[in-house]
Parts: sequence; structure tokens; C-alpha cells
Amino acid sequence: MTVRRVGMVVHEGRSAAVDAARTVREWCAEHDVQCTDIDVWRDGGRHSAQEEVEAAGDPDLIVTLGGDGTFLRGARLAAEHDALVLGVDLGRVGFLTEVPVTVVRTALDAVRDERLTVENRMLLTMRASRTLEVPSGMHELMRYGRGPMLPPPRVRSDCEAGDDWGIALNVAALNDVVVEKLARDRQVSVGVYIAGRLLASYSADALLVATPTGSTAYSFAAGGPVVSPRAEGLVFTPVAPHMAFNRSVVAAPDEPIALRVLDRSGQAAVSIDGQLRGVLDPGDWIGVYAAPHRLRAVRLGPMDFYGRLRERMNLTDAPAAVADGTPAPLWPVTTPPPGDLAHLALPPAPGEPAAAPCPPAARDPRDPSDG
Repeated sequence: MTVRRVGMVVHEGRSAAVDAARTVREWCAEHDVQCTDIDVWRDGGRHSAQEEVEAAGDPDLIVTLGGDGTFLRGARLAAEHDALVLGVDLGRVGFLTEVPVTVVRTALDAVRDERLTVENRMLLTMRASRTLEVPSGMHELMRYGRGPMLPPPRVRSDCEAGDDWGIALNVAALNDVVVEKLARDRQVSVGVYIAGRLLASYSADALLVATPTGSTAYSFAAGGPVVSPRAEGLVFTPVAPHMAFNRSVVAAPDEPIALRVLDRSGQAAVSIDGQLRGVLDPGDWIGVYAAPHRLRAVRLGPMDFYGRLRERMNLTDAPAAVADGTPAPLWPVTTPPPGDLAHLALPPAPGEPAAAPCPPAARDPRDPSDG
């Protein structure tokens, strides 16, 4: 693809990220590409994704230099402008970033020369019974140990509103949308509806709806399933519920999930990709559903998601399984698949050449942008 404008989101607290940012700037200067640092905390406040990408000159490639948190900030910007996003890995337990910091220049060359695969990741968006607001006292509380808060999501003017469907909000969540308790001594009581039908009323610390990408984040920590990021679906997971049924439910991508705060509940916070974005009162509700567009993430080759899962989660083999005999091989298949299995997605074994990357998929012009 022709790269004309690059926006960078840099974890300034890591010297390796600052050094890598210098490499990106040098590459852009050599190839006559505009490069802009996107400082999401500039001027002492946080800004909407639209304001940030406009200030950066509407980049067509977002490069994130950091861990998964940095990638999530970049993904929010890329989703706003339908830009590609390339994650450079400087994190500790990351699942989202793509390339090691040592090959930043090679990765940028690959993007310029179209030696890449564009992976479409599912996003969540939402409606609500009213616009989200954050009480003034919450701002100072949430500043402890971090930067300023993001503003509440703005209303989408291109969508119908009213009746039972509420107000469409400008949200693009790559990981999850969470409704959680505000007071430590009081759980939230929430009615959970899937595809328009009441599943159950929960009393819990939190209730979350995750994408397949977000299944390895908060949902995983709460006991939810690990889902391939290539899958389509919404993962509902209760956190510490006071009821016998404490399992996750995986809904189809066209089945919306609504969370209604019940009358006897305390207030509930709404977090989007880990960022507090509003507070709900009893009687308020949000509806979470798959966004009509996808995040376009750059891949330079097949992603070995399950190998990364084994490595990052330090998975070890059960002692009883390996006490007698030979341990299971890491790569049991070393020969090409037969014709009837040629359609299967398998990462190459070590030493095998990677499959030729696919050209970027053309985006359907009928897909509405999120804002």
C-alpha cells in the first residue's frame, strides 16, 4: 500500500519504545512520509479519537510502540479513521502486538511493499438508554496513578434513536465493555438479555461482554473461555456472581447483549477497553453488539495464536501426562496438507517458509464508519 501519513502512539515510559519511535521517524524521513506523534494526553487532558486523528492529519497507518495497552489506544484511533494499525511489541504478556521491536524497519518496508496480511478483528459498539456521563468527583479519583480520563462517548448523529433502542454511542471496543460496581461493599444487580430475551438477573462484581480478541484479557481472568481472535462472537462473562450459574455464554455475532441496572442495585461504572467512560444509575441500560466494521490490523505472516498462548500463559504439561513415555511434540505435522485439507489455517512449523501474504482486502463501501 502507499503509506503517506504515519501516526505513532508511544509508551513514553519505556526507553526501548522511545528508541523505536526514533527509528520510525528516520524511516519516514527517508521515504518522504509524514510522521506525527499522537499524544493521547496532550494539553493535560484526554481527547476523543476523532480529535486525535484529525490533529495527526488523518494517518493511514497507526504504529503503536508498547504493550497491549498502547495497542488498544492505537486501535481506538485506527477504528475512527479506518486506518491500518501495526503493533510493535514492547510489552510483557501481550497478545495484540505483531512484530518485535528489533524489526521495526523491516516491518515498515513490508507494509510499503504490500508484503502483509490485513487481519480483520471484530469490534464492539453500543447503545444506551441515555448519554454516558462521569460524575465530577470521579475525575480526580481516577487520576491517581494514571493520566487524565477519556471523555464520555459522543452520540452518533448518523443513527436513529428512541423507542426501545436508545441512543447510539460512538464506541469501538477491541477488547470488552464492562459494567462493574462502584462501591466495594455493594455488588451491582443487572438483568442480562441476549438476543432480546432475559438470560438471568445477576448480582456480581462486574459483568462484561468481550470480543474474541478480548477473551484473553479481563474475561480470561474472570474464568471465561479462550477464543481464537479469528472467530466471530460475543463472550458474556460474569465476575464473582452470587449465584450457582457462573459460566460464560458465547453468543453469535448478530445476537446483541443488553445489560440493565436493576432498581435495587447501586450505581455501576461502564468501562470500555479498560477505560472508565460513564456511570449508570438504577434503571439505566446499555446494549452491546458487533460493530458493522472491523479493525484492520497488519500481520506480516500467519499468527501462531496458540503457540503464543502456551508461551505467554506459561502453560506446562500435566505431570501425569508425561511421566511415562514421550512428551507430545510441539509440531506434530511436518508435511504439507493433502488437497482436501488445503483450506485449513495452520502456522508454518519452524524452518518452513511462511505462506505468501494476502493483499489487503477491499473494504465494503457500504460499511458505515463509527462516527
